[in-house]
Amino acid sequence: MNFKHLYYFWVTARAGGIMRAGEQLHTTPQTLSGQIKLLEDRLGRKLFRKSGRQLELTEDGRVALDYADDIFTLGAELESALRQPRSGPRVLDFRVGVADSVAKSVAYRLLEPAMALDVPVRLIGSEGKFPDLLAQLALHRLDLVIADEPLTRRISVKAFNHALGTSPMSFFCAPALKNQLQGKFPQCLHDAPMLIQGAASSVRQQLDGWLVRQQIQPRIVGEFDDGALMTAFGREGRGVFMSPSVLEAETVAHYGVEVIGRSDELVEEFFAVSVERRIKHPAVAAITQAARGRLFSA
Repeated sequence: MNFKHLYYFWVTARAGGIMRAGEQLHTTPQTLSGQIKLLEDRLGRKLFRKSGRQLELTEDGRVALDYADDIFTLGAELESALRQPRSGPRVLDFRVGVADSVAKSVAYRLLEPAMALDVPVRLIGSEGKFPDLLAQLALHRLDLVIADEPLTRRISVKAFNHALGTSPMSFFCAPALKNQLQGKFPQCLHDAPMLIQGAASSVRQQLDGWLVRQQIQPRIVGEFDDGALMTAFGREGRGVFMSPSVLEAETVAHYGVEVIGRSDELVEEFFAVSVERRIKHPAVAAITQAARGRLFSA
């Protein structure tokens, strides 16, 4: 069997289609289809069938995918093991993707327990869009994805959500801007300059509905996918911004801003997404236990 053909099949199955797999593999759909056809000819079984414009796995395809999962997971473990130094304590590689909508301070506090394990850990971190990180997770290039939304069925990735906790939201602004606001919270937000999360953020969707219910219309002066950039503008007095209340004291101390109000109706959720249904990776176990036991326990 040609394992390159099997790898192409595996990536296509995990990506949910030829086009997306071709983008991940930097190859054309025609080349990819041809390689998978060669694998099917070699096995004497059809691995995919068309369902409208989509491809779905046949029964034989599902069997092949289970074996491919094992093969390429072991391959990743082999590569990691052989990269370890031959002398001294074994270093545990921990590859994490953080969705760009997650505040960097939250990400640090979630990941920090992994660095306190009894074994040496080498954290390999990356940031990106949630769907892109899930694609890397499906290919076993990541051990974990930290996000502010769960994996849903509409994304064709075999992975599992592990809820870490939730935090209500606090509203902040620079002292000079606070002195210009009129009335009490939340009415003081009406016609005030405001910096908000991008449209794809789950908490942004909550905010839109909350503003309608409160009959408040702020002046939206900026939308940001990157929470750190939004906070930087807020620190300079460009507008009111939101951040998880679990970071309230840290945000005030670090950025010199003030809290103008809070809302329990606006809640940000945090999830760890991994290919393990039952957590075995020691770093993932440390993260989930610390988040549920300390960070979000209040």
